Amino acid sequence: MAKQDYYEILKIDKSATAAEIKKAYRKKAIKYHPDKNPGDKAAEENFKKAAEAYEVLSDDNKKARYDQYGHAAFENGGAGAGGFGGGFGGGGMNMEDIFSQFGDIFGGHGGGFGGFGGGGSRRTARVKGSNMRIRVKVTLADIANGVEKKVKVKRKVQADGATFKTCDTCNGQGQVMQVTNTILGRMQTAATCPKCHGAGQSIEKRPKGSDANGMILKEETVGIKIPAGVSDGIQLKVTGKGNEAPGKNSVAGDLLVVIEELSHDSLTREGMNLHYDLYVNLSEAVLGASKEIVAVTGKVKIKIDSGTQSGKILRLRGKGLPSIERYGTGDLLVHINLWTPQNLNKDQKSFFEENLEDENFAPNPSKSDKSFFEKVKDMFS
Repeated sequence: MAKQDYYEILKIDKSATAAEIKKAYRKKAIKYHPDKNPGDKAAEENFKKAAEAYEVLSDDNKKARYDQYGHAAFENGGAGAGGFGGGFGGGGMNMEDIFSQFGDIFGGHGGGFGGFGGGGSRRTARVKGSNMRIRVKVTLADIANGVEKKVKVKRKVQADGATFKTCDTCNGQGQVMQVTNTILGRMQTAATCPKCHGAGQSIEKRPKGSDANGMILKEETVGIKIPAGVSDGIQLKVTGKGNEAPGKNSVAGDLLVVIEELSHDSLTREGMNLHYDLYVNLSEAVLGASKEIVAVTGKVKIKIDSGTQSGKILRLRGKGLPSIERYGTGDLLVHINLWTPQNLNKDQKSFFEENLEDENFAPNPSKSDKSFFEKVKDMFS
């Protein structure tokens, strides 16, 4: 089932300002907050949807990608494939992640409902590991068909046998309350626990070979589903395949995959369209010929009509690259270039000298023979 549009979820227009986006999210968060709707699964789902929409639309870079590509900009091989996502990766974040990430929206300490005026309880800290970033090279064939790549990554994971205990300074909250005297009176603020650094837990048993936090470096093979239609520089995300964090309730970070598009020997990409330069000799242009050219999906035969002029563009519809949004496929544009012979023998030179004044050899373009600039204009129209 298609994912709901983020703007529709928050009931805003694409032109909404950052303040309007935040206001719309806060309104939804108040309405569907789990403390206000205990046991209501539908409300919880709406709460998560609103948080996912805000996570994307409140980030200028993610918003720009979403406006251009929609949900496909953050997905890996389509909706729900492989846990990719520019928001919460198809459910990779839970309620605690939302509270910890958007606690300032709720106004409470630790993400509780108290920021709305209620008496919600504080929640145990949930630490997320750091993200990792890699580059993956893809060919035009990969982009045309979609592909699954397997890469080896070294990520931090908890060592077998590592145990943790609740931090006795913050009691597992990851935060401590500080009271400051100001000219306006006493103000209470939350600060990261200086002992556990926000984890809410500290190492109890550290296995041999692990670091001070009970972590080790482990090599792992990760499968990455790359959807058809990606472009150079686009970033995908594999949820939960980044570094782990220490602690029983921690969650792993994400693996960010940056696409690097490899150049093709004979094809040049322009969005969804591909360009191919085909050189023909004088005889082929005059008499016509059948040629075989390279397309991204294999070889294709094309017909060169007799009397074809240099600069003519043949459009092979549907032989380009697919849209990442799956709304169509581009074309392959074949540019005909006449190769003029440079070293003629005596008989060949004599032939052309005899026909210099022949009217069949005199340039006589018709209205259908467009100029270079007209052809360029047609390509972009």
